[in-house]
Amino acid sequence: MQSWFLWLILAAVLGTAELMTATLDLLLLAVAALAAAGVAGLGLGIGLQLLAFAVTAAAMITLVRPVARRHLMSYPQLRSGVAALVGREAVVLSEVGREPGRVRIGGEEWSARSYDPDVVIPEGTTVDVFAIEGATALVHPREDPWPNSSSG
Repeated sequence: MQSWFLWLILAAVLGTAELMTATLDLLLLAVAALAAAGVAGLGLGIGLQLLAFAVTAAAMITLVRPVARRHLMSYPQLRSGVAALVGREAVVLSEVGREPGRVRIGGEEWSARSYDPDVVIPEGTTVDVFAIEGATALVHPREDPWPNSSSG
């Protein structure tokens, strides 16, 4: 039997075992076995095949494994509670300035102050929530993304 075929069988066995264990390590060794199969397919000797397997396995485990593990084990940053409100859009229900007014964020009504105490934001204005202090949203009016868009 050809040695490249034996390496392919080893790669298939390692790949199947990886499906059963989900450790990632066996998959990396299966890739190393495929590299050895490639070397064997070129007709090179068993010494070079083993060298290709060892070098590829070492490279995969030292270089690929840490990066893959970091990506597999990381969780998306989920903002919850009041932190999830920062960056959201709100509508002013009653004038907001240095003195608190009211805004609607999503379906909830919140006490709000202007992020810039010198800015007074009239009722009906769309604002962005910059921060939450206690039960008060600090808001700032949205900039018009297309200035002078109403002048035809």
